[in-house]
Amino acid sequence: MRFNSKFFIVAVTISTLALSLRAQNSNQQLWYNQPAEKWTDALPIGNGRLGAMVFAGVENDHIQFNEETLWTGKPRNYNRKGAYKYLAEIRKLLFEGKQKEAEVLAQKEFMGLQSEPGNREAWIADMKAGTGISGNPASTDFDDKLWKTIAVPSYEGWETVGLENIDGAVWFRTTFDAPQNWTGKDLVLDLNKIFDQDFTYVNGQLVGNTDGTEARKYIIPAKLVKHGKNVIAIQVLNYYDRGGIGGYKDTTKKIGIYTVGSKVEQGISLVKPWKYKIQNQSPPAVAQYQASYQPFGDLNLAFQHKGLITKYKRSLDLTTAIARTNYTIAGVNYTREYFASQPNQSIVIHLSADKKASISLTAALSSLHQQSGIKALGKNTISLSVQVKDGALKGESRLTAVIKNGAVKVLNNKISISKADEVTLYLTAGTNFINAQDVSGDPAAANIKALNTVTDKTSAEIKNRHIKEYQSYYNKFHVDFGQSGKENLPTNERLNKFATSNDPGFAALYMQYGRYLLISSSRPGTQPANLQGIWNDLLTPPWGSKYTTNINMEMNYWPAEVLNLSALNEPLFNKINGLAKTGTETAKEYYNTPGWVLHHNTDLWNGTAPINASNHGIWVTGAAWLSQHLWEHYAFTGDQTFLRNEAYPLMKQAALFFDAFLIKDPKTGWLISTPSNSPENGGLVAGPTMDHQIIRSLFKNCIAATEILNVDADFRTILQAKMKQIAPNQIGKYGQLQEWREDKDDTTNKHRHVSHLWGVYPGDDITWKSDPKMMDAAKQSLLYRGDEATGWSLAWKINFWARFKDGDHAMKLIKMLMKPANSGAGSYVNLFDAHPPFQIDGNFGGAAGIAELILQSHQGYIDILPALPTEIPNGNVSGLMARGGFEVGLIWGGGKLKSILLKSLRGEKCKMKYLDKEIEFNTEAGGSYKLNGELKF
Repeated sequence: MRFNSKFFIVAVTISTLALSLRAQNSNQQLWYNQPAEKWTDALPIGNGRLGAMVFAGVENDHIQFNEETLWTGKPRNYNRKGAYKYLAEIRKLLFEGKQKEAEVLAQKEFMGLQSEPGNREAWIADMKAGTGISGNPASTDFDDKLWKTIAVPSYEGWETVGLENIDGAVWFRTTFDAPQNWTGKDLVLDLNKIFDQDFTYVNGQLVGNTDGTEARKYIIPAKLVKHGKNVIAIQVLNYYDRGGIGGYKDTTKKIGIYTVGSKVEQGISLVKPWKYKIQNQSPPAVAQYQASYQPFGDLNLAFQHKGLITKYKRSLDLTTAIARTNYTIAGVNYTREYFASQPNQSIVIHLSADKKASISLTAALSSLHQQSGIKALGKNTISLSVQVKDGALKGESRLTAVIKNGAVKVLNNKISISKADEVTLYLTAGTNFINAQDVSGDPAAANIKALNTVTDKTSAEIKNRHIKEYQSYYNKFHVDFGQSGKENLPTNERLNKFATSNDPGFAALYMQYGRYLLISSSRPGTQPANLQGIWNDLLTPPWGSKYTTNINMEMNYWPAEVLNLSALNEPLFNKINGLAKTGTETAKEYYNTPGWVLHHNTDLWNGTAPINASNHGIWVTGAAWLSQHLWEHYAFTGDQTFLRNEAYPLMKQAALFFDAFLIKDPKTGWLISTPSNSPENGGLVAGPTMDHQIIRSLFKNCIAATEILNVDADFRTILQAKMKQIAPNQIGKYGQLQEWREDKDDTTNKHRHVSHLWGVYPGDDITWKSDPKMMDAAKQSLLYRGDEATGWSLAWKINFWARFKDGDHAMKLIKMLMKPANSGAGSYVNLFDAHPPFQIDGNFGGAAGIAELILQSHQGYIDILPALPTEIPNGNVSGLMARGGFEVGLIWGGGKLKSILLKSLRGEKCKMKYLDKEIEFNTEAGGSYKLNGELKF
């Protein structure tokens, strides 16, 4: 029955939420009792467009900040003209079992175009000729007394030991004392890795030159070695990414010099400070397949504090998206608040103290970009301008200080504040990016617009506007898994204990943190969240911090629908629109087909051509997977206008591509996808299982869309016929779901990608309802693949185990995902996901996976507590979303369901299941329905 009493429903809802909120509020903070030491200790804030990492030091506070459209590269055509002419030959080779030959041909003729490189030969000639440096640093009598020193080696690059923003030519010098018994003997100079090219001299003579990743072990002829002091001089040429003398990744292995026939342990270690001198910082541009996301700048606050620091705490309140730093010095209590305001498009930092005239500091802007500059813009504002190297994008940031009492001035391009009662800093940023084809914008415009919005408002008004806008997303979902007492521990200590203790509330916090990160990195009107969300501090970030579309970009948006953040899909959907345009050109040039295609990576400029290497870069189902997100949005919301005007046109074009692309397998007669690969595993192949699952789902969804919209009946008929001909899922000789068309799975393969289980999650190609035997085979595949994995892979496996209805196994992986990342997978101090290094997808996938333990709706009914772990026996959740347009609240205790509060958004018939109980009932749009643990009204 339906409850007609609106008062009753409201009363139940309010009382339920009140209990949940009281429990939540004590468990929705990340907090620490010491400042951040590393970037992955710092706390993230963001408004979708601007992101910042707050370090929260007392005397010196560091805020590293980004703007979402500052990338390398420029608008260009990524497609290789006429690549389709080689498609038939590549397919032929694959059908003949000649995988390597197919990969060689594809690498040569089928990969995307790289950006234009600079003139490396000319630059090297200049560097060898000594341009930019006085004298000859290779000579034994060269005077290097004024040179600085740097730690050698640095396997992660000289960027980690003091040369943060350097690419180019750098000279290194050191000496060693050769003992008498080395006289007349050849020596080995063992340096292992140098990035990227070296010219290595001993006593003024060249003994080695290598360009690339090969290990450096140079023989020094006996005639060059002198008893006593000898000079080693190395000119290192670094073109891109990390530079310098890298040595061994295993730091227990030393670089050094020793006699031929002996070992480095018997020689002289060269692990020590070396002298260095920068010769040139402008190496030629390196050809790139795609662009990289860039950091913008740094804000450094230097406070005039004297005295002992007590009561220190830094925190991030997920309920308000405000980071805080609190501490006491000399009896004065100081508070800093940091937030990224969407209404005012500013990073806001509010400084206060409980004693007047206590705040004195200088505020300075800087940037890693070599082409950057600071200037004063009045007595309380400074600006930072940046230009991305070898790219089209430039940016401007502004910092404005508004004070209560005290004095403010700009001195030496820094803002100086003396004896203020309160200070509010507004940090803004903008670039010249307008869209992927247009970079004619004015970088100053965003700053001017943002600062105009704060001039007539108090800091309290700006804070309240920020909270109201943020909570319009955040407050739609509430979760309480109970308290354990661990809430009283700093987050880093709680993280250390989670794997071996009972702390279900920490998993609830992780869910809300995932939602917080998505709200902070993907607001309507912004770019979608990339591999690192919106947070990056490196000029050459891991994997370019771009969009990897064979799992990672999609995983970022897994929580959006189920965790009641549907509106945050808008940046993703806008991106899909842009990719469909470039992907249409790629489909024509590479496959001579209609429709659109996307391979395994894209960037700000919407590149869709295959990149990197042919053994993993030619993967054709990116557009089809992204189309799944379009369909899921309709499935959750029932928005037919969206389906008609946005989703279906894009889905149809993706389906048109596969209608033309699929080819009959000469061995089986099935339609298969080729050339392609099972992402990053097994090389270029014909007929990977994942492709067929995704394509089959795309066709199924398009068929459903045409029926709902009453359009394209002829196209529907074509898809219905072809869908039946696509190669089916197959069970192999080990009882596993086959990853490829051939039964060649290796049960010892522990690869991080488990792509052939896409049909289990996020897809619904394989379900308990439709094919229990195939589900068992998929489960067997996952058992063979094992639990150990990188961060995002752990998150994916959590979702798999949820769909397999094994909550305890999923909980085991949750604990693996939420363990300290000590050079491996897990979570960093700030709970960022460790691939490693940091990738944000694991945060999002993990949050979605915990939701999947509580509620599933992919089989045509709402499945209540389908995989509840024994370690989460009690719970109170509201705002979970289910397909069919339902919002669900659940209360359970002792591992058993107590009550359900369901709201119908569009008046669809509701089917619900809990254990062996099932119910089906009609609903009205806007109606609310309360059921007990027996699924009775």
